[in-house]
Order: sequence, then structure tokens, then C-alpha cells
Amino acid sequence: MIPALLTLLAAQLAGETLTRLTGAPLPGPVTGMLILLLGFALFPRLVEVLRPLATGILGNLSLLFVPAGTGVVGHLDKIVAYGPALVVVLFVSTLAAIAAGALAFAAVARLTGTEFEQ
Repeated sequence: MIPALLTLLAAQLAGETLTRLTGAPLPGPVTGMLILLLGFALFPRLVEVLRPLATGILGNLSLLFVPAGTGVVGHLDKIVAYGPALVVVLFVSTLAAIAAGALAFAAVARLTGTEFEQ
């Protein structure tokens, strides 16, 4: 388990270092995941080394939501005060995201010549 944890943290550190050195517009942990993905492709045994750790982390992932839930309860008065505005913003932003996705899909379909006929 320790080698797996060290591998995971080393990939994140390498990603963070690479991102800061190059000034890439990508978060360090994302670069670290790409490095880890490259490691999986080059060394297939690495998947089996990291599997127990990944299973354990995913099994306890719900614990990471406890602080967020505590924060919500701690600021319940603000949520009540701004609740209606939050609902409107969430609804409008969801509709905007769906519309943007649909328009992007239609534009790509038009550009590639694979338009969907109704």
C-alpha cells in the first residue's frame, strides 16, 4: 500500500512541478493524472499495484462530503436568505449549459457533414 501511495503522490507532485515550470494552463493534479495514465500505458503492472489503494479511496470517498455538509448546516441562514436566487441561477445556468452543448454538437455535426436528420 505504501508504494502505491508514493506512486500516486509522486505523479501529483510531478504534475504540479511540470505545470509550474512550463506555465501550462492546466491544474497540476490534472497533469499528474495524465502522467499516471502514461505510466499505466507504459507499465501495465502499475495498474495492479495501485488497484488496492484506489479501491480503498473510492470506498471512503463519501467521507470527503462530510465537511461540505457541515459547512452547509453552519451557513444555513445564508442559504435561506439567498435560496431563491440560488435556485434561479442554478436553473438558468443548467439551461445555458444544455443549450451550449446542443449548439456545439450541431456545429460540429455541420462541420463534419454528419448532420442528424429528424
